[in-house]
Amino acid sequence: MSTNRPRTIDEVLAEARTHLHRLTPQEADAARSEGAVIVDIRPAAQRAAEGELPFATVIERNVLEWRLDPASDASLPIASHDLEVIVLCQEGYTSSLAAAALQDLGIHRATDVIGGYAAWRAWQAAAQQATVEDGR
Repeated sequence: MSTNRPRTIDEVLAEARTHLHRLTPQEADAARSEGAVIVDIRPAAQRAAEGELPFATVIERNVLEWRLDPASDASLPIASHDLEVIVLCQEGYTSSLAAAALQDLGIHRATDVIGGYAAWRAWQAAAQQATVEDGR
């Protein structure tokens, strides 16, 4: 006899990530230069406290699917099933779940940033430090 038990969030997250080709901040930035859209799903208060990436499209998590589903009456002009969407949250957890939800809608190129905004900022800081040390 099989017993169904509720899954934990760690199990849900692990399953979501099996469908994603997650990107480092550097890989995400390179994809952005090739036309990918970086979507920041963090709430306004978190963006105000932690900072923002000036090139990111802000779509808060609670409306993400409606804004990017091409069949939705509330979709943005960029919405497309072929859109390369790279989702960004603060630390790379919620973004994995959000990217998997976008894939469920047929946006097959959706993924997220490993480590989220915090990792992106650390990568930028390291790059800036290297530039200073190189004397550029």
